[in-house]
Amino acid sequence: MTPLRLVGLTKEFRLGWGRQRALVVDRLDLEVNQGEIFGFLGHNGAGKTTTIKLLLGLLTPTAGTAWILDRPIKDVDVKQAVGFLPEAPYFYEYLTAEEFLTFYGQLFGLGGQQLAVKVDELLEMVRMKEARRLPLRKFSKGMLQRIGLAQALINDPQLIILDEPMSGLDPIGRREVRDIILQLKDQGKTIFFSTHILPDVEMICDRVGILVRGRLRSVGAIHDLVGASAITSVEVVVERLPDIGVKEAERLGGAVFRRGHQVMITISDEAVVPSFLDVVNRHGGRLVSLVPHKRSLEDLFLKEVGMGRT
Repeated sequence: MTPLRLVGLTKEFRLGWGRQRALVVDRLDLEVNQGEIFGFLGHNGAGKTTTIKLLLGLLTPTAGTAWILDRPIKDVDVKQAVGFLPEAPYFYEYLTAEEFLTFYGQLFGLGGQQLAVKVDELLEMVRMKEARRLPLRKFSKGMLQRIGLAQALINDPQLIILDEPMSGLDPIGRREVRDIILQLKDQGKTIFFSTHILPDVEMICDRVGILVRGRLRSVGAIHDLVGASAITSVEVVVERLPDIGVKEAERLGGAVFRRGHQVMITISDEAVVPSFLDVVNRHGGRLVSLVPHKRSLEDLFLKEVGMGRT
């Protein structure tokens, strides 16, 4: 069973009196595999949220189609197997956490002891048991995001769709959300989430897709997309290197930055490193650190976004 499949999915809006056309999602072809965490990346306005709305039936495609769990997205019943957290959800702030989850469980036809047990399990998962009777209006941003995740899981979905789940969170809140997503993967769930926070993606995603102006530029595992061993530069920090040694380092092609008693030199050509270390030794310098930098997801993302905006 394929949790999510898109074929030629397209959305075009008509704007203003002149009926100008705006192509927001442009012929997306994509498959998300069972049990994987898929990061749907893109700059603000790339079309991520519109794509999600198309998948959930909140918007109608202009062309193309998609399937959720091998059933057409027009099939309303398949939504029973989907959990969703929007980027800016509205919560009934006068409800407590327990009442909030109970309300959403009842919308899915749950009730009685089954629902009570499910609410307890979810509050435990998102570490909110102590706040179960606290009104949502008193929740922090991170707490609201966690209770929103619990809401998205109340129906025990097979596919979980999250729109910018780390947006606006501090580092602790982001780590908590990441931990929950990884826990869901361990349970065999499939997670599809949109984001532009790249460090989180590199930590937890099995595969990613980069969306630029409504079109997919790159899809695949991160190590395949960025390369497993390509070193783009080497950063070297030394102490006690005299000016003559610094000038030799510059002639070798290093970019020099002085930091107190230390000198940081960025070398773009890995092959030059042995020659530079020889300079340090000959002039009595002391090597503090040598850090190779590999091509990152951020490098790929900026390259693809640059392509899309030219």
